[in-house]
Amino acid sequence: MTTAFFRRLLFPFGLALLLSIPNVALSAGGTGTLLILGDSISAAYGIDEELGWVNLLQVRLQENGRPVKVVNASISGETSAGGLARLPRLMKEHSPQWLIVELGGNDGLRGYPPQSLQRNLQQMVKLAKNSGAEVLLLGIRIPPNYGRAYTEAFAAVFPKVAQAEAVALVPFFLETVALEQGAMQSDGIHPTAKAQPALLKHVWPCVESLLAGRGDGEPCTP
Repeated sequence: MTTAFFRRLLFPFGLALLLSIPNVALSAGGTGTLLILGDSISAAYGIDEELGWVNLLQVRLQENGRPVKVVNASISGETSAGGLARLPRLMKEHSPQWLIVELGGNDGLRGYPPQSLQRNLQQMVKLAKNSGAEVLLLGIRIPPNYGRAYTEAFAAVFPKVAQAEAVALVPFFLETVALEQGAMQSDGIHPTAKAQPALLKHVWPCVESLLAGRGDGEPCTP
């Protein structure tokens, strides 16, 4: 029997076997997951959730053809301790390739020790990195209710964590809207619906760097 005969004989079986194997190329190029772990600022407090910056981010990614699924695990009133407690379950449930941490504001408003905030943030970063996820920190600043020393110590936590853990940082997430007329709700803490596109615009270059795997502990310049 010729070699050609055996090829014709075995071809149907080989084809069937090939079709039974999962499409590795499709799996390798499948949708990645970006987990957002934040507080009321990322949970769209006081506005329609669809107008929030996180949802706008998902829309932007889709429009740009980025196969990234955004999971918003933000909860109003969340502290860094609460985020740390929830993160292991979230990492296991969603297996994200990327994590954005927007926490700390409630720690500051409640006067929690900056050292505790730093410890919690660092543990979150370590946990995410150990799971293979890249991390972006969104820094926050608070009103000087507890005095200048506390306010400065609080603000310094975010760059300390970013440098210690070699992750990217947006130094002040609300920088472009905090003093903008009509950009903050009556409580002076939460951005309005009008401010959400500006928040996304501010953080977008850093998100692009995150998805590209760039993050070395230096402030990400929006």
